[in-house]
Amino acid sequence: MLQKTKKILGFFGLFIILSSYCLAQEIVKEKSPPDYIRTIQLFGESEFSGTPILQLGQKLSIRFDDVNGDEADYYYKIAHYNFDWTPSPLYRNEYLNGFDDIRIPNYENSFNTLQLYSNYILEIPNEDTKGFKVSGNYIIEIYNDDDEMVFSRKFIVYENIATVKVLTKRSRDLKYINTKQSVQFEIESSSEILKNPNRTVKTLVIPNNDLNQAITDLVPQFTIANKLMYKYDVESSFYGGNEFLFFDNKEIRSATANIKRAELLDIYHNYLYPDVVRANRNYTYNPDINGSFVVRNLRADDSNTQADYVWIHFSLECYEPLGGGEIHLYGNFNNYTFDESTKLTFDEIKKVYTTKRLFKQGFYNYKYVLVKPDGTIDPGFISGNFDETENEYVVLVYYRAPAARYDRVIGKGTGSSINISN
Repeated sequence: MLQKTKKILGFFGLFIILSSYCLAQEIVKEKSPPDYIRTIQLFGESEFSGTPILQLGQKLSIRFDDVNGDEADYYYKIAHYNFDWTPSPLYRNEYLNGFDDIRIPNYENSFNTLQLYSNYILEIPNEDTKGFKVSGNYIIEIYNDDDEMVFSRKFIVYENIATVKVLTKRSRDLKYINTKQSVQFEIESSSEILKNPNRTVKTLVIPNNDLNQAITDLVPQFTIANKLMYKYDVESSFYGGNEFLFFDNKEIRSATANIKRAELLDIYHNYLYPDVVRANRNYTYNPDINGSFVVRNLRADDSNTQADYVWIHFSLECYEPLGGGEIHLYGNFNNYTFDESTKLTFDEIKKVYTTKRLFKQGFYNYKYVLVKPDGTIDPGFISGNFDETENEYVVLVYYRAPAARYDRVIGKGTGSSINISN
C-alpha cells in the first residue's frame, strides 16, 4: 500500500512539473489597453513611436494618456523573454539593474483642451530602475492600484557586436516581380560567435516596425570568411504593399488637404475625404513615415499635454466582395492591432464603408486591410502591392552560446526598399 501511494505521489509530482514547464513555455502576447488608455508611445533610438529597439545602455521612454483624467496611480514591471517570446529563466536581478514594480511618478494633466486627460511619462534609466544588464526581448507591463495589468508592450535591447548589412531585392519569381520585395542580408562578427550558426544564431526581419508581420528563424545559406550570408528570395520576401495614407490635424478647427471639414460638438470632429481602393490603380509615390505617428498641436507649447482629442471620421469607397472578411484601419497608432474602433461598417445610404475613432492631435499614417474570417490579414486587398513601395526593414541577430541561459541580441541592421534592385 505504501509503495502504491509513493507511485501515485511520484506521478502527481511529475504531472505538476510537466504542467509548470508547459505553462512557463507559453508564448506571451501583448495586452491591449482599455478604452480610457490612449496614445501609447514607446521610444528607443527612433524619433517615431512603435516597438522600441534600443542599444544596451540607451534610454527607453514611454508615454500614454488616461482620458479619465482622474490622476490614477500606475505601476510598471519589466520581464525578460527568449527569442520566441517565451519567458527566459533569468531572475530579475540578472537582467535589471535596480527595481521595478514602482509607481510612475511623472504625470501632467492636460491644459486648455476640451477632452481632459492625464499624460504619464516614464523614462528608464531612472532613480529606481538604473537600466538593463543584458540584451534580449523585453516586455513592460503597466498595472493599476488593484495590481491588475492595464496594458503591456514589447521592446528589444541589442548589443552592437555584429555588423548587419541589409539589401532589398525584387523577387526573382516573375509571378511576384512587381508585387514582392525580398530582404537579403549578411552578418559579420567574430569567428567564435559564428561557430555552428545553424544552432546558435537566429534572425528576426521586421517590416515597418510591425512585429506581427516579422519573419523569423532564417538560417544562413553559406559563409564567406567571418560572414553569414542570407540570400533568400521566397523565404525572406514581403508583399510590397503601398504607401500609407495620412491625415494631419495639428490645426483641428479648419479643413486641410486631407480633412474635408471640422465640426465642434462635445469635442472636435474631423471628417476625412473619402478614400478609394488603390489595388487596381498604378503606383504613385507618396512620402510617409511607414505607419507611425507624431503627436503635435500647431498652437501648443507642449503637444504632450496641450494637444486635444478629436473624433476622426473615415470613409472608404469599396465595391469588392469581402468573402466574409472585415475591413479595418491599420497602423502603429494602436500597435497594429484590430478592435471595434478600427472596424469599418457599410453605410447603406452613402454606399461607403465608414468608422470613427478617437485620436490625439497629430500626424498619423494609416491604411485599410482586409481581415479574413480565419483572422489573417490581406494588407494589399485595398492598397495593392507594388515593388516600388518604400518600406523599411530591420534585421536583428540573436545569439545563444552553448550552455547559455538566454538569447542575446548581438546586432541590428536597417535597409530601405527605396534603393531596391534586381
